[in-house]
Amino acid sequence: MKKETHIKTYSAAELKAHSRSSRTDLNKVDAMTDAQLEQAIAQDEGERDLRPDWTRATLVLAEPKQSVHLRLEQEILDYFKSQGKGHISRMQAVLKAYVNAHRPHAK
Repeated sequence: MKKETHIKTYSAAELKAHSRSSRTDLNKVDAMTDAQLEQAIAQDEGERDLRPDWTRATLVLAEPKQSVHLRLEQEILDYFKSQGKGHISRMQAVLKAYVNAHRPHAK
C-alpha cells in the first residue's frame, strides 16, 4: 500500500515570489499578543464562520526513528553544521530526498 502524501515542493524563486505577493504584514502579526491575534481573526470576514470539522479527524503519529552510529567525513559534517542549528535534521532531509528520488514509483 503506497502512502499518500500531500507535500508540495517549491523552488527558492517560487517562495520569494509568493512572499512578495502576500498581503500579510508579518511584523504587525509578530507584535500582536495571542489575544489580539484571536480578536483579529474573529473580526476577519473570511474567517468569521469557519468552524473546523473534527468528526473526520485522524490521529497521525510520527514514525519512530532509529538511532544509528554513522561515521562522516569532516567536510560533510562541517558543511551541515555551518548552516546552523538543526544540522542532523537537514542531513536526514537530504537522505530522505535521495531515497524518494531513487525509489521506484508506482504507476
